[in-house]
Amino acid sequence: MDVVILCGGYGTRLSEETHLRPKPMVEIGGKPILWHIMKIFDSHQISNFHLALGYKSNVIKDYFIGYNSLNNDFSINTQTGKINHINNINENWQINLWETGLKTMTGGRLLRLKHYFRNTDTFMLTYGDGLCDLDLKALLKFHKSHGKIATVTAVRPPVRFGELIISNNEVKQFQEKPQASNGWINGGFFVFNKEIFNYIKSDNTMLEREPMENLSKDGQLMAFKHEGFWQCMDTIREKEILENLWNTNNPPWIK
Repeated sequence: MDVVILCGGYGTRLSEETHLRPKPMVEIGGKPILWHIMKIFDSHQISNFHLALGYKSNVIKDYFIGYNSLNNDFSINTQTGKINHINNINENWQINLWETGLKTMTGGRLLRLKHYFRNTDTFMLTYGDGLCDLDLKALLKFHKSHGKIATVTAVRPPVRFGELIISNNEVKQFQEKPQASNGWINGGFFVFNKEIFNYIKSDNTMLEREPMENLSKDGQLMAFKHEGFWQCMDTIREKEILENLWNTNNPPWIK
């Protein structure tokens, strides 16, 4: 199973951190939140990642180029420059890093990967700033059961995210970031069939606007309701919430 992680935004609401690095590289417990997201998928044996890069993409590239050395003991021969890793990391990940433009919108970033998913029936997508204890296998099973183009994970967090109006698990209306809401909102973990690309026009397309709205109008967007833990990281306060959970030594997103 392939997973697209959107890693290209500016992260302006977290500017205290993101003036130096992209938001997915902001650390929780000494590890980038991107690493934590990938560990969630890894815990469900999903390990083929596509990172859609943009702002400060070099920081993410440098991190993964040096990943083995950063996470292992190693010896180095100063004459030859040869590095020998003394112990092995646990992850067995395939990480594909794609430059998707500095100002490209979320839908546009996905559209730029269309060539890769031409022969792929189903794939997953999430943002590079949210953690949860979602049962990904149950999410995939639900998606395959209904036969529609798209599934969005619906969660109940603090108000200020995209509201989902749901009837019998079908999304009847997708409204991005209403002024006030007490209902289900977009939790950011999606499953798509390749027909999703028919709903994305250009680099300027925001995934959360016309594509989601038109999918819901066409009866092609279903909601998987997640009642468990979910937390995004848009502000320093939210970063501190995740940091405090990590420091309990039992963070809810780690299995």
